[in-house]
Amino acid sequence: MQHTKPPRKPLRFLRNSLPFWLILPTVIFLFVVQVYPALYTVWLSLQERQPSGWTFVGLKNFDRLFNMSIFGESAGHTIIFLVSHVILTMVGAFIIAFLLSRKIRFTGFYITVLFIPWIIAQIIVGLVFRLLVAPDYGLLAGLLQNPDLFPPNGLSVLTASRPLPWFGEFPFPPSPAMILLIIASTWRAIPFVTLLLLGAIEMVPGEVLESAMIDGASLWQSIRYIMIPLILPTIIVSILSLTLNAMNGVGLIFSLTDGGPGTSTNILSFTLYTIGWGQLQFGRAAALALIMAVINWILIAGILRNNSSEGETN
Repeated sequence: MQHTKPPRKPLRFLRNSLPFWLILPTVIFLFVVQVYPALYTVWLSLQERQPSGWTFVGLKNFDRLFNMSIFGESAGHTIIFLVSHVILTMVGAFIIAFLLSRKIRFTGFYITVLFIPWIIAQIIVGLVFRLLVAPDYGLLAGLLQNPDLFPPNGLSVLTASRPLPWFGEFPFPPSPAMILLIIASTWRAIPFVTLLLLGAIEMVPGEVLESAMIDGASLWQSIRYIMIPLILPTIIVSILSLTLNAMNGVGLIFSLTDGGPGTSTNILSFTLYTIGWGQLQFGRAAALALIMAVINWILIAGILRNNSSEGETN
């Protein structure tokens, strides 16, 4: 009877450690592009640039950031932008998704055309909407510069000042440029949310809706008490995703308003760029980046928690 020799120790070590060597490149890549920048941002938020080099200042960058008037104003603009963007996008996407779920003619064609805005870069979307309201040659210039509609001298969307605030220092109502920014961001985001809601609506059992209609429920009652509760997990994920994407995007602001007129369209992400690269206050910019990171983590945790509870329910 022949006895097979046990594998040598070097071969056994290589065989047992093979999974580690396979994922090592990915671990190194993640450390370089994610872990190291995150740790460096934390370090940078505690430092201040001096002629002699970096100086440790503790939490002074956070204190200085909170005392900057642009920070409070940007936070107000961010709230207005996010709330308006999310509400308009969700309402518009739900209406379109509901109509498409009714199996109207050329549904596939409509879905294809609908998805076009989502694949256009933010920079291009901003340029297109900027051209729409350009004073001399914009497509809507004749309408906006009509003094009968916008007395006394018409409306220049990109240069009109913000109205006087109604609630103390909170920047509401928004400027015309902010309204245009909200419309442009909503136009681009609606297609993706529509597809998410359309998939959820088509998963709602038709028999349940038909039974409700037979029992005397109106269309609105069927939507409110049956359809919306059934697709609520998808609605929550859509809202959190919209908030996450809108709060961190700056491409649309760069090409459409550049934060103006004045600072009337400055949201936190654009203020982060302004403080860091415009004023070269990298410590304060890093502090603001950490604040935004905490908000992002909260939103991501909400998405993961919603997905886990949905999986447990199923």
